[in-house]
Amino acid sequence: MSVTLLVCILGMVAIGALGLLGRRRPAASLEEWSVGGRNFGAFTTWLLQAGEIYTTFTFLGLAGLACTSGVAVTYALPYLPLAYVGLYAIAPVIWRMGRDRGYLTQGDFFADRYGSRLFGGLTSVLGVVFLLPYLQLQITGLGLVIQLATGNKDAATPAMIAASVLVVAFVLWSGIQGVAKAAYLKDALMVVALLVLLVMVPAHYNGGIGHLGAQLREHHSELLSVPAGGPYGQVWFFTAMLTSLFSVLFLTMPQGWAPVLAAGSERALRKNSIWIPVYGATQAIPMIVGFTALTTLSGAASPAGNGVLLQLASGAMPDWLLGVIAVAAAATAMVPSAGIVLGMSTLVARNVLRPRGARSGLLVNHGTVVIAVTLALVLGIARPDALANLLLLTYSGLGQMAPATAAALTRRPLLRAWSAGAGIVAGEAVLIWLTFGGSYHGAISTGLISLAVNVVVAVAVELVLRARSGAPVLPDEPSAPSSASAPATV
Repeated sequence: MSVTLLVCILGMVAIGALGLLGRRRPAASLEEWSVGGRNFGAFTTWLLQAGEIYTTFTFLGLAGLACTSGVAVTYALPYLPLAYVGLYAIAPVIWRMGRDRGYLTQGDFFADRYGSRLFGGLTSVLGVVFLLPYLQLQITGLGLVIQLATGNKDAATPAMIAASVLVVAFVLWSGIQGVAKAAYLKDALMVVALLVLLVMVPAHYNGGIGHLGAQLREHHSELLSVPAGGPYGQVWFFTAMLTSLFSVLFLTMPQGWAPVLAAGSERALRKNSIWIPVYGATQAIPMIVGFTALTTLSGAASPAGNGVLLQLASGAMPDWLLGVIAVAAAATAMVPSAGIVLGMSTLVARNVLRPRGARSGLLVNHGTVVIAVTLALVLGIARPDALANLLLLTYSGLGQMAPATAAALTRRPLLRAWSAGAGIVAGEAVLIWLTFGGSYHGAISTGLISLAVNVVVAVAVELVLRARSGAPVLPDEPSAPSSASAPATV
């Protein structure tokens, strides 16, 4: 067994052990399991919210994208601080609603604000469907990390299985408390890994960042500006950034709701809105590694997509340190996977199946955890490309929730459930057609096009409904639920 593989195994076990140690007492209800006691401090909430910044897609994918698109990859940098400027105001509003009305999920918010369980169920089903390929991406990404770091293809599948078992174990045992504990180690490892990569990779291959910049200007100057046209041109840059901005700003990813609802105060969320963009700026480091690959690898050793970062790291550092980098990358798969499956299972138990009783709710929830991870694991091993096309829809598909969320943040929702639902269905239909139809080759983000259709349809249906009802005023605010743990329904 290589030193790198040994460090990877020990690191993955440590992540799982911390998750298991997160449990304080057996969860008596789905609320306690999914949002704890709604008393997380600013630092713990920050770790949970920051978990979505670094996944395997971010850690490995940004380096690969830098190789193919040049500085166009920097579209990923500005949308996060812009989104958190808005979340400084929006997150506390959602937190207050969740505390007062007992929200546990994004589906609860929609069901209550629009007064319709059907609408809450629709958005929850879509959330689960679009999150499944994202979950598979994390699991298969972990296998890729182990394979590339150790140079052993046979190690990938056992690593995926072991990591999946550990994630299921600590999510079932500890709930959100376990995810928070594991996030402590993940982000500590990420800081170490990023600093090591920033110093050692450019120094080893280019003699330092200054020399890297000079070599890029001399040999790859065309990649140092965003071109006017092409697949990674200015239109693509702006629309991709705008689509991502809307997605983060309006919390369209279902797993992003638990950290907000679990916070202990509005102040914690506002502090995070200030500091998370600072942490997000470190995404520039994988990009720098990708730029290093441009000046270093060519011909038969040309960059291999998402493998660029680990490929360069393996040549720049000793095996034990490469193992630490690989563990950090594995953590970007395991901890986000835990958050994703927690979000999926709570949606199913709370808004899709809705079993009666606290015990039944936990059983359905826990069963969903096992089924979701098992399905993602099996597909990742047997057919790693089975969900590749659907993966393209994950962000843009969930982004269709943004207009409905925005319309429900006012004192009285600006749309009815039928209007918001019609907009979401129309947006998803256009997105699927643009993605799978094969006839669209434009530079504008398909997510942004479908969002525009979503808004137009929602507003048109709302105007028709108001005209038919003869009520030009906004719909009344939903009445408060009889129980703090259940959303209002019709």
